[in-house]
Amino acid sequence: FSIIFLSIGTILYLNHTVNEVVLKKQEITLNKEKIEQSYNELLQINSDLIENFNDSRDAIELQKENLAQKRMEMNELSSSLNAIETLIGISPDKNESIEDRINITQLNTEQKATLLQFIPNGSPIVYKGITSKYGYRMHPILKRKEFHKGIDLKAKMNTPVYATADGMVEWASLHKKSGYGRLIIIQHNYGFKSYFGHLNKIVIKSKQFVKKGELIGYTGNSGRSSGPHLHYEIRYFYQTYNPYWFLKWTVENYDEIFVKTPKLPWNAIIRGTTDIKVPYPTQTVPLTYEQEKEKEKKQKKNGEKQ
Repeated sequence: FSIIFLSIGTILYLNHTVNEVVLKKQEITLNKEKIEQSYNELLQINSDLIENFNDSRDAIELQKENLAQKRMEMNELSSSLNAIETLIGISPDKNESIEDRINITQLNTEQKATLLQFIPNGSPIVYKGITSKYGYRMHPILKRKEFHKGIDLKAKMNTPVYATADGMVEWASLHKKSGYGRLIIIQHNYGFKSYFGHLNKIVIKSKQFVKKGELIGYTGNSGRSSGPHLHYEIRYFYQTYNPYWFLKWTVENYDEIFVKTPKLPWNAIIRGTTDIKVPYPTQTVPLTYEQEKEKEKKQKKNGEKQ
C-alpha cells in the first residue's frame, strides 16, 4: 500500500508539474508572440521614422539649395541695385528692403516729370552762354577774390526770365545788402531755392505762387553789376550748388544730375516724390524778348476783342 500511495502521489505531483510546465510554455509562447509583434511594430515605426527623416533631410537639403539660390539671386540683384544707386547718387538705408530700394530706383516718366516740375531745372532765359562760372573768382566790381555762389548768364537788357520750377516767391524786390540789386528768390519743394539777381524789372510779388515756365521778370544791371546779365543761383537748405548742372538737367539726361551733385540727399528727395504725380507737367522753352512782347500784344488784342 505504501508503494501504491507513493506511486499515486508521485503521479499526481508529476501531472501537476507537467501542467505547470505546459502553462508556463503557453505563457512564454504568448509573450514571445507579443514581443515579436511589438518588435515588428517597433521595426515598422523605426522604418517610418527613418523614411520620414530621409524625406525631411531631402526637403531640408532642397530648401538649403533653394535658399542658396535665392541668396545668390538677391546678391546679384543687390549688386545691380548698387550700380543703379551709384549711378543716380542714392545711398540706401541699411534697414531698407530690396523691394523698397527697387521702388525708389524704378522711377517712371511721370515721376521724373514730377521731380522736374518741383526742382529747378533748365535755363531761366534763352541760353546764350555763361560769362562767370560758379566758384572762386576775381569780383569785377570789388576787385578781390570771392566765392561766386551762382553763375552769370549772358543776356541783353530786358531779356525775359522764367521760373525754373514751381514754388512760392520768398522775395521779389530790391535787395541792397547782397548787392544783387532787384532780386527774386523762389522757395521750391524739398528745400530748394532759386535766386535771380541784377534784374531790371520784376513782374511778380512776394508770397505769390509761380509755376515752372512762368514769366517772373526781365534781366538788367541793378546792384553791383558790371553790365546786363542774369545772376542765377541754386541753393539747398542754404548750401549753394553749381547751377550749371541744373541748367542742363532734362528728362533726356535725367541721371546726370545725380552724378554731378553727389552731396545732395537724392535718396530722400526721390523717396518724397514717388507717390506724387503732376498730371500736366510744364514743358516751357524760354522765349526771346521779342517773342515775349509779341505774345503780350496778341494777348492784349484778344482781351480787347473779348
